[in-house]
Amino acid sequence: MGQLFYGTSTEAVVIPDRLLSHLKVVTTTKLRRSESFTLTWTHVDGTPGRSTLWLQPAIPLRFVFDSAEPETLDAATLKNMADLANSSAGLVVDLTAEIATATASASAPRVAPARTATSSRPRSLSRAA
Repeated sequence: MGQLFYGTSTEAVVIPDRLLSHLKVVTTTKLRRSESFTLTWTHVDGTPGRSTLWLQPAIPLRFVFDSAEPETLDAATLKNMADLANSSAGLVVDLTAEIATATASASAPRVAPARTATSSRPRSLSRAA
């Protein structure tokens, strides 16, 4: 299980390494382009509710992985996550399902299905930086 530290908080969001690896690529791609977005997840620590972070370049961000070896990334998952991050709803990840399957390394991270934007087409990660 990896950890995502945001801002000056010493409290981390615990995220399976495989999902965190995909999230790192999507986040760094968007922030490198100076594109802010939201990241939402449902609490899995027993407290009710969900949390949302506003990710933007000026706020410190740190990814900590349990594994020393990088995860294999899935192109379709990256595209889906990028499309969600570009949407008005932002990137929504399913930590409950991902934590339940964290030991199955062959499964792709679970994210909410991408919604089709009516006013503009979401950009993919393949766009030149």
